[in-house]
Amino acid sequence: MNQPLDIAPIVDAWNHFHAVSHVGHIADDQDHEASIQLVDALISEGAMEETHPQHSLFMMLNDLIYAYDQRHNAMSAPQSAQVLRFLMEQHGLKLAQLPEIGRQSEVSEILAGQRSLTAHHIRNLSARFGINPNAFF
Repeated sequence: MNQPLDIAPIVDAWNHFHAVSHVGHIADDQDHEASIQLVDALISEGAMEETHPQHSLFMMLNDLIYAYDQRHNAMSAPQSAQVLRFLMEQHGLKLAQLPEIGRQSEVSEILAGQRSLTAHHIRNLSARFGINPNAFF
């Protein structure tokens, strides 16, 4: 039989981490802005790279920001589609020329607002076009 997990060390570590970083659930615009600032700092440090030691923190923050945006910003998906459409026009790209997203049909669904860009898509598109991932939100 499995023994119950002793969460006391986890809670202690979390409390310390939260006190130092202020990373946690994004409850309001102030938390949202603080998270975006931390993501920007992590991008400057190279944390978008999967081999970077803080990549996991970078991805977790992006997921928290995305979830907050989905709850509080009904324009999130169309905004992403508009940014993608603009980038495609500026670079003369066709639907099939975006391996960062996948198949041509997936790109088409995103542009039509039937599907959203994932954090993985945004990270790869940001790297390709040299833009801040927050441009998609």
